[in-house]
Amino acid sequence: MYLISICSLSFFFLLISGTLIFILGVYYLMIDYSVFVEWELFNLNSSMLVMTMIFDWMSLIFLSFVLYISSLVIYYSEGYMSSEKNINRFILIVLMFILSMGFLIISPNLVSILLGWDGLGLVSYCLVIYYQNVNSYGAGMLTALSNRVGDVAILISIAWMLNFGSWNYIYYYDFISSSYEMKIITMLIILAAMTKSAQIPFSPWLPAAMAAPTPVSALVHSSTLVTAGVYLLIRFSPMLNIFNYGWFLLLIGCMTMFMAGLGANFEFDLKKIIALSTLSQLGLMMSILAMGYMNLAFFHLLTHALFKALLFMCAGSMIHNLNYSQDIRFMGSVVNFMPLTSICFNVSSLTLCGMPFLAGFYSKDLILEMVCSSWINFFILFLFFISTGLTASYSLRLFYYSMFGDNNFYSSFCFDDSNYFISFGMIGLLIIVVFGGSLLSWLIFPIPYMISLPYYLKLLTMFVVILGFYLGYLINNFVYSHDLFSLNMCYLFSFIGSMWFMPLIYTKYISYLPLKFGYLSSKVLDYGWGELFGGQGLYGLFLYMIGYIQFWYDSNFSVYLLTFIFWMFIILVIFMLYL
Repeated sequence: MYLISICSLSFFFLLISGTLIFILGVYYLMIDYSVFVEWELFNLNSSMLVMTMIFDWMSLIFLSFVLYISSLVIYYSEGYMSSEKNINRFILIVLMFILSMGFLIISPNLVSILLGWDGLGLVSYCLVIYYQNVNSYGAGMLTALSNRVGDVAILISIAWMLNFGSWNYIYYYDFISSSYEMKIITMLIILAAMTKSAQIPFSPWLPAAMAAPTPVSALVHSSTLVTAGVYLLIRFSPMLNIFNYGWFLLLIGCMTMFMAGLGANFEFDLKKIIALSTLSQLGLMMSILAMGYMNLAFFHLLTHALFKALLFMCAGSMIHNLNYSQDIRFMGSVVNFMPLTSICFNVSSLTLCGMPFLAGFYSKDLILEMVCSSWINFFILFLFFISTGLTASYSLRLFYYSMFGDNNFYSSFCFDDSNYFISFGMIGLLIIVVFGGSLLSWLIFPIPYMISLPYYLKLLTMFVVILGFYLGYLINNFVYSHDLFSLNMCYLFSFIGSMWFMPLIYTKYISYLPLKFGYLSSKVLDYGWGELFGGQGLYGLFLYMIGYIQFWYDSNFSVYLLTFIFWMFIILVIFMLYL
């Protein structure tokens, strides 16, 4: 009874708080109002260390979405984690994560941002290793080491900003164009955002983090943690435009989007497919932000958080009912056993593909039309549209494996939609996924964009999506039914399906070699010469001196008398020599 009350209390508190904050954010958006709160903690070399909070429409609306999704995920967890003995501890860790995310969202100060940023990294590590096995430990270590690169980048940025007298970066928007220091700081912030949002070459940690429980994936690895880097760059977007770093971020984002979309078509782990889909959408947000469309990137960040959290919840419902099996080849004919989960799953998949009048359509279609009307080269345009087609392809592949054919699990196994907590969590998100896109588009873009494009560019988005559906159907029918073809192309499939061998390179070389070097350094210096001339050496010297002194104490009076006479003779000789 006590455990249920904690989940229910957290659910109601987060839901009510998210609703009130959303209303306040909409009010601030309508009147174009912001509140900036700061209080000084102490001075350091004429630099004031202050705790700063900014409440504008962007931070309030994003915070309300985080709280709303978190409330439903906690309620959903009560059903999904029903067999967990330590669900109380799990809920508390999730609440710590929400608190860290709130610090990050409302902070325009690099020092207070680091508080939330490191909190996210630490709590994420605790959640990834929640199921204590070898795979979880490996995934947690890869996650922690990848994110530490970004943490160090923010620490160096804080050190660089010591010269400015303040760490509130919004003070320096108007006079940073000639500042060499701000150019360095912007580069470091881009590096930090790339690690947290898992852009190439820091991508392998996101699919590996799927070792965490599915409610964690629905909250942490779809809508909050991985979007923290995008949100930070949205706040720093004036600096991106001034220093012309957009081309680099655009290339990285498009390559990540293409790589993740291609890899999802050859993956069989349900959660990893959705993780690669998240990676693809993060690349889309990064690339459109690099082109200068800050509000569009934020709009897609919000809509993506909604439908991707729902997609993870539906995947978790299937995994929970299939005795925690995540292989999509074991699924099939799920629609006959779990109609509610199937409806939510297919609606979120269609939203991901940009089905008209669902949440994803309002952001993705607008993004692609703005790309068509922008000054970009053909290579970037090709990556945008081929990645959209790949999104439709792996979405149809998921639908094909889970809904069609016969069920491939145990013949005597029965499963259904009977869990009330899981069903309520999915329905709560389904409603907002259907209606949230249009609502947000009217709020963020009260004056609609007027985009004039030729017919072939206007219809190119829908054509690419339909072509992606068809190619996904053909690939699934052809590749996996013709064994000789699959064997001939096994090297290519292995390369594409393993994220271009990045996990192998990271675990075997990039992560292994520094750790090996650190181990050898510790062995030679800390446990070797450092011990000889440091702690152990001093310990041995003191032991020798104590033993030597003890020898004199233990000797008889004649030894003391002879010693006294000897030293008096030495002193007398020295005295006579000086005279």
